[in-house]
Amino acid sequence: MAKSFLLLLLKFLMILLAGVWVCVWVMKPTQIWTRKWKKAEDAARTTVFGSNGLDFAVYSFPIMVSVMIGFVYLHFKPKEQRGRSRRRSLISSLSNPIIVNSFVGVLSAMEVVVSFIFIVFLAWTFYIRVSNDYKKMMPARSLMKLNVWQYMTFRMAMRCGLLAEACLALLLFPIMKGMTVFRLFGIQFEAFVRYHIWLGTMILSFATLHGVATLFIWGIKNMLQDEMLQWQKTGRIYLAGEISLVIGLVIWITSLPQVRRKRFEIFYYTHHLYTIFMIFFLFHTGDRHFYMVLPAIFIFVIERLLRIIQSRPETCILSARVFPLKAIEVILPKEPGLKYTPTSIIFIKIPSISKLQWHSFSIASSSLLDDDTMSIIIKCDGSWTNSLYDIIQGMLIVGPDQRAQRCIPVLVEGPYGPASTEFLSKYDSLLLVAGGIGVTPFLIILQEISSTRKNSFPTKIQLIYIMKKNNSISILNSILPLITNKNTKGLNFKLKIYVTQETQSGATISELIREFSQVETVNFETGQISYSPNGYGSSLSKAAIIGFTSCLFFVLLITFSHVFLPRPKKASSKEKNASTLVDLIVIFAFFLSIVISITVFSVLRLKNLRKWDPLMEFKHKGKEMQASSLHLNRNLDEHELHFGARPNFHDIFSKFPNETGGSYVGVLVCGPEKMKESVASICRLSSQGSISGAQTKKPYFNFHSLNFTL
Repeated sequence: MAKSFLLLLLKFLMILLAGVWVCVWVMKPTQIWTRKWKKAEDAARTTVFGSNGLDFAVYSFPIMVSVMIGFVYLHFKPKEQRGRSRRRSLISSLSNPIIVNSFVGVLSAMEVVVSFIFIVFLAWTFYIRVSNDYKKMMPARSLMKLNVWQYMTFRMAMRCGLLAEACLALLLFPIMKGMTVFRLFGIQFEAFVRYHIWLGTMILSFATLHGVATLFIWGIKNMLQDEMLQWQKTGRIYLAGEISLVIGLVIWITSLPQVRRKRFEIFYYTHHLYTIFMIFFLFHTGDRHFYMVLPAIFIFVIERLLRIIQSRPETCILSARVFPLKAIEVILPKEPGLKYTPTSIIFIKIPSISKLQWHSFSIASSSLLDDDTMSIIIKCDGSWTNSLYDIIQGMLIVGPDQRAQRCIPVLVEGPYGPASTEFLSKYDSLLLVAGGIGVTPFLIILQEISSTRKNSFPTKIQLIYIMKKNNSISILNSILPLITNKNTKGLNFKLKIYVTQETQSGATISELIREFSQVETVNFETGQISYSPNGYGSSLSKAAIIGFTSCLFFVLLITFSHVFLPRPKKASSKEKNASTLVDLIVIFAFFLSIVISITVFSVLRLKNLRKWDPLMEFKHKGKEMQASSLHLNRNLDEHELHFGARPNFHDIFSKFPNETGGSYVGVLVCGPEKMKESVASICRLSSQGSISGAQTKKPYFNFHSLNFTL
């Protein structure tokens, strides 16, 4: 009872503080806020906190405290809620696709609603700002001797800059892999990346309008050369804004799919220019505007440094299994206490291949079944993955006695994933649709459901696996017991395989499993540098480090302001400090608080590092399941194998209730975008009651898209 009350209180405080932060953004453009804020600033100038302390406390602190409370809530929240009602709710309905388009992708009703609210907020901000500017147009436009249309254009350009600032305040939240409470809602990595791309595009669009229109007005008034190169002592620093805009455009251009997919290194390296972008943004806008976007920057920097610390020291690959379809399964060590949920991902870096590149992969093994190891399956179709494949393949070529002579150091970040499996446990049954290597996240789901048999998990599951060549069936090696044993521990499982580029109609599932399940294994020596990854840290530790760093920054900011800035003798004093000096104080306080906090965290973490036990190196060898040890001819008739055809999803969805059952079906999809769009379209029709069928009660299909690549 006490724990339930605590959770309710934490949720209330989290929502309240986040709401306060949103209200500040909504009220900030109004004249009421402007008048009240000027009075508050005048009163704060002569206090211990000063105007800087007031800005931080109002603009930054509420959302930072809200994030802290969110992590405390995650710590006390039950991992599973057994007996959860599996009924359709408004939230479930809003999470289903409403727009399926090749340009914008698959959008749920919730995403459309939130996007609409955000656009309304931007329109509101722009309208209020411009309206207030027009009311003061006659006395103000004489400043640069502008006529009416020139003044209107100039002021609208200024307000476009504020719209870019509003988008920038949210830009970094979606890509915080570990320091985000969005996982409370079960949002997947793919959606986070998409929101980040949307916000980045909006920022550069508004910032470009802001910069180009301003330069246009300066050019008309023959002030272009004088204004462009100014580094003012007070007010806006125009040169800093121009540098920030150019850097932002470079980041955005190199992030386009044409560059990102073909020249990933260029995208990766130029994206790190965000540090310079943020610094010059601060110099351009000044500290007051910077406090509005500070929370995301502050937490992002902490998160980035924690990820760097968490990935050190290096660990080693224990073994690798080579599949016939030019894919490999990499086995990595982990601490027994490290637990993660299905659909979780990890990021790995192999210095011998690239000292800078990190790549994300879905975890293919369950932490409930494997205490000391975790595995990922990698389809080798790029330069980085091909390099790893060549290393593993090279170890197979040499003699068996020499295979365990080389250690492959690897750095691991994560795992990152949803806070719980509630998004799975609320369904009566599951329909899993996988294309190629996209079957990887479903392997861990099936392993946990078939082996642990949690009461909250659905018992009726169907897997639709689409592959180009029939050798891809070898990836299903880890779930062979589930495939070959009917109704394993009460589980109703059905597999449908579609081989799209082969027409070998005579083969059976049993024959394919016998042919391709014999995989080759390479065992590696761990050496003396192998440590067990122990995860990203507890939710309480994340809350503690955010709170400690925030308070430290606040104290340093006030201290440096008292030391380096002259104090006004009167509250109504109009004297202004040099903008650059104030900005440098913010940067220095920010840098020092981060360094101190990360240093303290690093020292504490070093005590918890556990070196890999050499005796554990060989324990994972006995876990392989070969097809020869299974009765493959048993219970395979209910599974389906189709050659030379793609699945008819409308037909599959129509037959699903009769084959598997369940009125509330979770549809999880991982694979090519066109396949996701096809499945999403069927789910959209089902939500509208358009799926035909003979059953009286039509099932409701709830769509979830999974992805683990950029």
